[in-house]
Amino acid sequence: MQKRETSEVIIAGTGFAGLCMAIQLKRNGIDSFIILEKESEYGGTWRLNNYPGAACDVQSHLYSYSFEPYPYWTKMFGPRDEILDYVNFCVEKYGLEKHIRLNEAVTSAVFRENEGRWDLETSGGSKYESKFFVSATGGLSQPIIPKYNGMEDYQGKMFHSARWDHNYKVKNKKIAVVGTGASAIQIVPTIAPEVEKLYLFQRSAAWVLPKPDRDILSIERGLFKFLPISQTLYREYIYWSLELRVLGLVVYPEIMKVVESLAKKHIEKSIEDEELRKTMTPDYTIGCKRVLMSNEYYPAINRKNVKVETSGIEKFTNKGILTGSGEEIELDAVIMATGFQGAEAIAPYKILGKGQKDLNEAWKNGAEAYLGTTISGFPNFFMIVGPNTGLGHSSMIFMIESQVQYALQAIMSSRKNSWKFIDVRQEIQDNYNRKLQLKLDKTIWASDCVSWYRTRNGKNTTLWPGFTFDFRLKTLLFNPQEYEIMGEEGKLLKPDMISSFFQQGRNILKQVMREPLTI
Repeated sequence: MQKRETSEVIIAGTGFAGLCMAIQLKRNGIDSFIILEKESEYGGTWRLNNYPGAACDVQSHLYSYSFEPYPYWTKMFGPRDEILDYVNFCVEKYGLEKHIRLNEAVTSAVFRENEGRWDLETSGGSKYESKFFVSATGGLSQPIIPKYNGMEDYQGKMFHSARWDHNYKVKNKKIAVVGTGASAIQIVPTIAPEVEKLYLFQRSAAWVLPKPDRDILSIERGLFKFLPISQTLYREYIYWSLELRVLGLVVYPEIMKVVESLAKKHIEKSIEDEELRKTMTPDYTIGCKRVLMSNEYYPAINRKNVKVETSGIEKFTNKGILTGSGEEIELDAVIMATGFQGAEAIAPYKILGKGQKDLNEAWKNGAEAYLGTTISGFPNFFMIVGPNTGLGHSSMIFMIESQVQYALQAIMSSRKNSWKFIDVRQEIQDNYNRKLQLKLDKTIWASDCVSWYRTRNGKNTTLWPGFTFDFRLKTLLFNPQEYEIMGEEGKLLKPDMISSFFQQGRNILKQVMREPLTI
């Protein structure tokens, strides 16, 4: 017999987004929720990305919940294991484990309009039902492995960086790393000293800046623990220093020329060989693609057992890779550090809204949402880390908290007023995205490169084009007037009736933010 569970809220995903939603539900007196996790353990992208050298590129004290400061970080930029320690700490403190269902990958989510309910099915054969459905599967959860001719003929080991095989030992092996993005610049320095030969397949060079990382002294950790205001102030300092980057990325893109000159000096200082320096110098404006940070990447590139291959992959052979220059490289293993579905991402499972409207069909011309959180035609559905909520300069946790408190207000308003469902108006969503894309067209991300931020037709569906505090202000108050609201009796509420609920929304905001979100 198939298992069937009913709850008020179902959350898909146990990364920072899903856990934040769950914690805030609990803090506001809602205990009827279930968190579905497709993996055998919780932790989201930090559970999956367990490759050697994995670490965050945002400072630890900002890459954590504002309502749950953590004085125990040992590095300025958290290593993957410490980030998971923090996740475990939060799960235990807020008693979330009883709400989590592991090995339950959502395979379909279908909205029943007559009842105002979501029906979900999972890979484990279980069925779930809820009034509200929150997708928190993240923007970097679907790895990409490019298709090359002959891949099925290759006899060696092959895996994606986000699916690292820890049973395979790279020591004294001939290894290829395909890709030069955020994962590769952490993997290459870690494994280069162990392997016999490392071939780094580079399609385009990445801009890499020095990483201002260091150990956090025990005396500092003690200060943060026993004088919490010191950690709060330090977090504020980090936040505002990162927020200044928006001036170059969005407001005055010409500023990035100064940053680019610093990056070039970093290359000149770090790479000995003149030809290799040219190879590792990007041919596009800095900031157009994700800017990376590392102190170890260029020294690893200098090693005699590391070769940067730029002629591309013609095809795979049974022994290795035939390059674009005609050379066959024999390999023991190929590591695909080729990233994730970004701008071209589709829903990882079937999501059907009103009138059986398919989300992937709605997104055929590029993903869109209102405030990155609600989608017209998909009532009582909230997406955390949805379209155009990604950042090129600061911590995603800030954006997650903003979206969560917005979704929470909507849920609490619905509960208080016994609404059957809410559905953002199409014209509200369209107007929001029209203005968003006009602003994106003037940013550094619209310049001279091809990146995973944009779809094949050039639409940026990934990034937020502005200051994060601006996004927080936009999501600060749930406005029911921007939504079609179905009453419990099955009748759409009139605009004048909706207006009367707006003041109620302000009161709910006060309740939700009785311990206000901070920077």
